Amino acid sequence: MKKGLITILAAVCVNLSAQPSMDPSAAYKAADEILGKMSIEEKAQIVRGFDKFWIRGFDQYGIKPVYMSDASMGVNLRNNHPSPGLVDQLDSSTAFPATIMLASSFSPELAYSYAKAIGEECRAGGIDILLGPGLNIQRQSQCTRNFEYFGEDPYLVSEMVSNYVKGLQSTGTAACLKHFFGNQTEFYRKRSNSVIGERAMHEIYLPGFKAGIDAGAACVMTSYNQIDGEWAGQSSYVIQDILRRELGFKWMVMTDWNSVWDLEKVIKSGQNIEMPGSYDFGVSVMDLYKAGKISESDLDNMARPVIATSLAMGFYSRPRQDTSLLSKFPEHAALAEQVAAEGIVLLKNERHILPLDPGVNRKILLTGKFVNKIACGYGAAEVSGYGNISMKEALENEFGRTIYYIEKPTVAELEEADAVILSIGTEDRESVERSFSLPACEKSFANYVTAHNPNTVVVVNSGSAIDMAGWNDRAAAVIYGWYGGQSGYKALADIITGKKNPSGKLPMTIEKSFKDSPAYGYLPKGAQFYNELRNEMMINVYDIHYDESILVGYRWYDTKKIEPLYPFGHGLSYTSFSISKPQQSSRKIEDDGYITISVQIKNEGEMEGAEVIQLYISEEKPSVLRPEKELKHFKKVYLAPGETETVKFNISYEDLAFWDETSHNWKVNPGVYKALIGNSSRNISCTLSFETR
Repeated sequence: MKKGLITILAAVCVNLSAQPSMDPSAAYKAADEILGKMSIEEKAQIVRGFDKFWIRGFDQYGIKPVYMSDASMGVNLRNNHPSPGLVDQLDSSTAFPATIMLASSFSPELAYSYAKAIGEECRAGGIDILLGPGLNIQRQSQCTRNFEYFGEDPYLVSEMVSNYVKGLQSTGTAACLKHFFGNQTEFYRKRSNSVIGERAMHEIYLPGFKAGIDAGAACVMTSYNQIDGEWAGQSSYVIQDILRRELGFKWMVMTDWNSVWDLEKVIKSGQNIEMPGSYDFGVSVMDLYKAGKISESDLDNMARPVIATSLAMGFYSRPRQDTSLLSKFPEHAALAEQVAAEGIVLLKNERHILPLDPGVNRKILLTGKFVNKIACGYGAAEVSGYGNISMKEALENEFGRTIYYIEKPTVAELEEADAVILSIGTEDRESVERSFSLPACEKSFANYVTAHNPNTVVVVNSGSAIDMAGWNDRAAAVIYGWYGGQSGYKALADIITGKKNPSGKLPMTIEKSFKDSPAYGYLPKGAQFYNELRNEMMINVYDIHYDESILVGYRWYDTKKIEPLYPFGHGLSYTSFSISKPQQSSRKIEDDGYITISVQIKNEGEMEGAEVIQLYISEEKPSVLRPEKELKHFKKVYLAPGETETVKFNISYEDLAFWDETSHNWKVNPGVYKALIGNSSRNISCTLSFETR
């Protein structure tokens, strides 16, 4: 390499472990120097992946191969694929709780630690890019990738994703935000066309991506679906107009695997690398070049961000692996358990049946689907973990001989038990949609168990909402345990016994019936759920109209006055908290200013615990349709018995804005607004008004 290029590389790669330390101008200048030396054939190679998870390297230009790995909740090991440059691959990686469970912790600080630990495992395994986090908004409960995402609210998603990106990239591992955008279903995901209005796009579906980009995310992955009739991965509107110009993204864009169909469009769309590079388009990059359909400049524009991003992240200048980080795996395992403990949501606790004291001599019958088998989500996000502990093992360790497992208990066995712990749920996976209803046999079993023992504690293992009709009212307690990773059931046992106090909150609404959902009717007429990946292309492209616009999740249920089964933000504790009357610094937000609202929260009970204070905003007389309320701030507070803490929220113009489709920009109306403070979207403790000019 020339001396000038070495100098630029050194400048770009200084202190990359600090989040983030990227200079786009220097990185792109260095990339141009490299592109100036590459042949057209080499440029044609670097814009397409190879060996499933690699970007091609060229030793003569100082370009090393770049390695990617799946998952948002740990490292999905791909040891069965040849791996150039990797001598000692990881034998195992920590199975963290599902990302939706992380979201239910309502702890951005925990998101940072969670992602940092995953980034350290990536660096230990020689992985440059983690293909996550996934952050598509949960529009409907039947989407089987909801477990990979952060729920239904754009503010919650933004806060969690921003910290996830910062934590991951603090290790030098690149975050890849996915799937951009409009991917709210897995039903024939390669045949769906998302028709999203301008306002909904900006208020609901883009904020999380904007937050990740502002946090420094190095990569973005486009989605499988179409947006307004064009595949996202080959759409210049999606990539150049929205992602680059509007959101300001400067780094590498990649396709999802086998998600594009027209190679010429891909090259000219603003896309940077087509993955995995093995799809036969019927024409090659060089065929298009020789036919005059693309130019060398087109390839330069495509390849430049690939090289610039790799330079800026230090992929070419550092050792492939940092095996010293292997020593941190015990810390990661402990963190995974902490995330599970803070993410478990106690939905119901009649007669204070929980916690169950292991010191009390009683008969506890354990039954259900996920007793000996660990519940998890499958597909790209699956992580096997190590030292896995089943629910049966975890509970036996706490209760000893007082707990016993029966696969199919009789009526008499159910009735003679002092308490029953019933484990049910779903096995969600990408590319196949599932029904909101549980399989008939499992639903029938839940009804049967709860009908014959009033002291039944139901543990739901799922990545999204499910139908609880029939058994929810009869259950004494309901716990949402999500997919807890390798030590999730240890955390669950601690919650059930009271060693730990539940503090998780629902990051999405659980509706009573799927007919209540704003997305009801999204499937094509006559559609049936299917179970095979290879069937993805068996139907014609179908449209999904986002007719509910901005009324997604609790925005829909609150505004339409539809009673959910369990609302967004809901979650119980073993202690009780009080929220004081709020104080505000002013009753009017002046130009470019804000008001401060403060409340005191006190732990009134006898057990240490945490509460999530949630602040929603409502406009009194809106000029356009607005939700009844929108989450704009939250704070998780940890308190000892009797302890009090003051929580302050700064409300700015940004918190009041809506997307104006006339000016195509954000707008704030002058007038009266309300701040609503509580511990769920449906449990508001206090309301106060303020004005804007």
